[in-house]
Amino acid sequence: MPELPEVEILARHLQRVLKNKTIRGVLVRRSRVLGPTTEEELRRALQGATFKGLSRRGKYLLFALRTPDHPGPVTLVGHLGMTGRMYLLPAKAPLPKHAAVVLDFGRHQFVFEDTRYFGRFTLDMRGPAKLGPEPLEEDFTAAYFTLALKRSAQAIKVKLLDQTLVAGVGNIYASEALFRAGISPRLAAKRLSAEQVKRLRRTIREVLAKAIRFGSTVPLEFGDSANGDGLFYYGTASGESGFNPERLLVYDRRGQPCHQCGSKIKQMVQAARSTYYCPRCQSSGPGKSIDAQKGTL
Repeated sequence: MPELPEVEILARHLQRVLKNKTIRGVLVRRSRVLGPTTEEELRRALQGATFKGLSRRGKYLLFALRTPDHPGPVTLVGHLGMTGRMYLLPAKAPLPKHAAVVLDFGRHQFVFEDTRYFGRFTLDMRGPAKLGPEPLEEDFTAAYFTLALKRSAQAIKVKLLDQTLVAGVGNIYASEALFRAGISPRLAAKRLSAEQVKRLRRTIREVLAKAIRFGSTVPLEFGDSANGDGLFYYGTASGESGFNPERLLVYDRRGQPCHQCGSKIKQMVQAARSTYYCPRCQSSGPGKSIDAQKGTL
């Protein structure tokens, strides 16, 4: 599933290519991705609307549109789910098999493609409204983080996936942040010390910021499934030559040596998701950040 960095890079890309484009037609091929918005509601809201901006909230894309029939801005909510992709195609290009929603711009068409149809393309704002603070923004403070974690007995890795705690942190970067902070993924959230909370907040922000910087070097000029979507899921620049893979230190590295201590990276399942960790660097005790142990990785 795409995580915050991938969604942020896609938002920046789409912001540029969609700006001031006007929707001439709306084709819905899989209505389940609209829910609870109906096809008629979507067409009525989008027909004749012009894209004015695009932002990200957690893993959601928020498209801001202006329409001649509405006094204020209209917000369209997009979510990639597990397999969703969004891109422009030439008007005459054939649509992919799993195109769920297509917007006609005249010379181009915007395609929301979703193989498993777990994504969303809707006017419903309830999903974004439930999210916690953005991890890279000022309101994600150490004081807020400490108080929120003290209320939870869940394992810290599981709690980090709670989007009401902090928006956009997913499975990959939760594992990476915990490793860099030297914190066991099994440790109950409420048992983290004040120093551990501060370290974890810092490493969450660091791994996300670095991933966004990495993704900014990967061109997103794509148009069909055969060529890939250009995004960098799981730390690789999908088929792009000349780009260095993002350096994931523990995720998907089971059995490989830890870059810090040489121990074998282990994998376990928490809340039906795979967790990767170093049993030595991430002991259950107070520990130290990886940076503090031996330089910055």
